[in-house]
Amino acid sequence: MNAYRQGDVILFCGSATPRGALRLDHLTLAKGEATGHTHSITEGSAQLYEHEGVLYLRVLSDTAALTHEQHEKIDLPKDDYMIRIQREYQPEGWAEVVD
Repeated sequence: MNAYRQGDVILFCGSATPRGALRLDHLTLAKGEATGHTHSITEGSAQLYEHEGVLYLRVLSDTAALTHEQHEKIDLPKDDYMIRIQREYQPEGWAEVVD
């Protein structure tokens, strides 16, 4: 399985969007809690979905640009992706990485 990583966001290729997923009206994959910066699709055509707390991205154009203010742009090829936020273990338990 191919994957792309930008900071704490990981996208897994070839993950079909589940039936019944809710289409979202934005293209922000994650927002940094500390900085307010976003991991967003800023070029190309794409659709973002949510199903049971998991985000899915469908890139419709040949490529779509994933951008963030502190990371290099990633050109994602046309495909379906499952989005995960990196987690880390803390004494209180598992937590999402804060960007």
